[in-house]
Amino acid sequence: MQETDRRRLEDLEVRLTHHERTIADLNEIITEQWRKIDLLDRHVSQLREEMRNVAPSGQGDEPPPPHY
Repeated sequence: MQETDRRRLEDLEVRLTHHERTIADLNEIITEQWRKIDLLDRHVSQLREEMRNVAPSGQGDEPPPPHY
């Protein structure tokens, strides 16, 4: 193997290593974001349920405002 071929191969191996690390880092970030999204989705569901329980019919005991 010639020296230039050896250098090219080493450069490719270094680049591959960096790409693999970048992919692993991005995978960790995406996994953490999905955890946060799931948590937020559960919170939104809980809030929706609380809102349904507070005013189940959508109308309160208050009369409509005067401009109705």
